[in-house]
Amino acid sequence: MGLLDAFRKDEVTGTKVLLCSLGTKFADLLKNDERVYKRYYPAAASTTAVTIAELRQALAQRYDIVHLFCDVDAQGGLADSSGARMTGADVVQTSVDAGVKVVWIASDNFPDPYNAGFKPKGMKLNVVLTERRLGPNFSLFLDNLLTKLSSGESFAKAWNTIIKPEGKSVQPDVPHTITSLGRGGVILKP
Repeated sequence: MGLLDAFRKDEVTGTKVLLCSLGTKFADLLKNDERVYKRYYPAAASTTAVTIAELRQALAQRYDIVHLFCDVDAQGGLADSSGARMTGADVVQTSVDAGVKVVWIASDNFPDPYNAGFKPKGMKLNVVLTERRLGPNFSLFLDNLLTKLSSGESFAKAWNTIIKPEGKSVQPDVPHTITSLGRGGVILKP
């Protein structure tokens, strides 16, 4: 990264979004979140990866936002029905290599496996790891976030505004997440 890169605006127009489920277990969540994304990013794509190989292929397709549904095992990895595995660190690195700006594990998982496998520190990538979606409140949260992102707010500004609304001490619609804003200044326009 050169000196001029620090001053270059990180803005995407025509943001490419992928919603992906590892296996069919999360079909309903995929449909719900896809409906929200399509309001703001009409070209959002969705797929169900049956194997880890298919997931790797999907991650490598140069999307800007990857919204992923999967179970994270105790070691912090993902596995398909055949037992093939991919570590959380591999998900992060593959995303960085493909130019992804945001990777969001959008299904409920425990924090310890996330901490064991996902190592986003120092990576030029926004990583959101969901611990608890909070049921139907998640759609409202996602809708509010995408409203801000699609109107040109940076990811960090939109995220921080939504998770800590001014004047509210309790936010019942904010999912429980672990978040790393390694590319917080990115703007993701439709």
